[in-house]
Amino acid sequence: MTSKKKTQDWWRGGVIYQIYPRSFADSNGDGVGDLAGITEKLPYVASLGVDAIWISPIFKSPMKDFGYDVSDYCDVDPLFGDLAGFDQLVSTAHQLGLKVMIDQVLSHCSDQHAWFKESRQSRDNAKADWFVWADPQADGTPPNNWLSVFGGSAWQWESRRRQYFLHNFLSSQPDLNFHHSEVQAAMLDSIRFWLERGVDGFRFDACNFHFHDRKLRNNPPAEVRDSKTVSADNPYGLQAHKHDKSQPENLAFLQRVRTLLDEYGAASVGEVGDDHSLKLMARYTSGSDKLHMAYSFNLLTPDGSAGHIRQQVEELEAQLVKTGKKEGGAGWGCWSIGNHDVARVLTRWGKGETSPSLAKVLLAMSASLKGSLCIYQGEELALTEADIPFELLQDPYGITFWPEFKGRDGCRTPMPWEAKRKHGGFSSAKPWLPVPKDHLSRAVDVQDGDTGSTLNFYRGFLAWRKQQAVLKAGDIAFIKTDEPILAFTRTLGKQTWLCAFNLGSTPVAFKLPKSLRTAKPLAGHGLAGGCINGERVELACFGGLYATI
Repeated sequence: MTSKKKTQDWWRGGVIYQIYPRSFADSNGDGVGDLAGITEKLPYVASLGVDAIWISPIFKSPMKDFGYDVSDYCDVDPLFGDLAGFDQLVSTAHQLGLKVMIDQVLSHCSDQHAWFKESRQSRDNAKADWFVWADPQADGTPPNNWLSVFGGSAWQWESRRRQYFLHNFLSSQPDLNFHHSEVQAAMLDSIRFWLERGVDGFRFDACNFHFHDRKLRNNPPAEVRDSKTVSADNPYGLQAHKHDKSQPENLAFLQRVRTLLDEYGAASVGEVGDDHSLKLMARYTSGSDKLHMAYSFNLLTPDGSAGHIRQQVEELEAQLVKTGKKEGGAGWGCWSIGNHDVARVLTRWGKGETSPSLAKVLLAMSASLKGSLCIYQGEELALTEADIPFELLQDPYGITFWPEFKGRDGCRTPMPWEAKRKHGGFSSAKPWLPVPKDHLSRAVDVQDGDTGSTLNFYRGFLAWRKQQAVLKAGDIAFIKTDEPILAFTRTLGKQTWLCAFNLGSTPVAFKLPKSLRTAKPLAGHGLAGGCINGERVELACFGGLYATI
């Protein structure tokens, strides 16, 4: 058991490395990654210079949604190992100076969870109201028009109760009823269980989905179609999700979560998928009594233009300031340009350009924005999206919407550790998803000895960034520039830096504002291709520059 400790601010401006356990490292030769594999590779993760790891779900699960359908919140699925193996992972991480955050899925569980098995039996058992049940309409149709993120109605018929139950995702992922006090208590207990095992924080999955509108009112049509949280072919984006998520009662629950986390000095980052994500991020992190930080899908979109990035950051900053004045303290954002839910950023934003130089400038740019940063495994290798044929697809989301949307398997393929070993050294057996041939040339062992590789750039840049307080905590202000240039200042106390990046494949230049013409370039960051020539900043393709004012 862990001792109570004072909250530390390591997370503020920190860098978190996301590990998708199924695809990281397989220690026992069954084709699926596991906890022992992660533990073995932790020295590699530590060498990157990140502050923490975020491990996607490892709880007991039937794996219909690969661990995001939990059947036991207080145990490890045998596919990944056991609690003793988890304890060893935490101990090893701490010895290496890494914090451990785990993915906590609170809004829903698996239909194989004992709670739901009991709840579905009748309307008068002890768990009868632990889930969201509703009678059909007079014509037998679902209670309202709410849709599932994964396609179709958000309601599934249960013949034993003669009622529908709510599922915002798969029909095998029933939503818990957070209006019930016992449900809240049970979920807080599950958080405490892992805190007692020494975890340093949590990534809260779908953290705005906890509560629903008690009156079950229909969602109205969207005034502007949501193209950030779902793909264009998904009708989910056609509704304004006014009643099925992001309810005001969630604020009080998040306060209860924060009180518990503060007992252990643990941190939190919430995933916010909403029609108004940035506004909600500000509300959920303001006042130092809810989440520590939050991220959204706003930089996980196909649009990686400088203008789009600037718009998202400026809007979040405005919301943080506005909400912070009301709540007694501004919240904190966390940026992610890639994760296990979207196509790999090099493919998504590169649009045919897969140069390692692009991967380098994207890291520098995202790590220089105000906020914390999540890096997805394989980004440090400049991995591209894999093209998985339909017959090998595993993701139910992709199978439903194929061929227009191929799902999330393309970003979940196994890590390539050794180019010349079978399956890239990930496993001695056939992996659950194939290792793309073009990933082998970017394997860890290939890049490890190459001083100019993306991997070694990540190591050098993150080590340099860790020493720059202005990049971790300074204020941000953007400079007016044309595409594909993104330029801004970061200011902390009397220190001001200019940060400029060319997100395009041809050289560009821009004129410095008069107030910045004393800028002197900095060295040590490893990002090539930037210089100041009189009043102009000149940037090579995928180049960047840091300068002090």
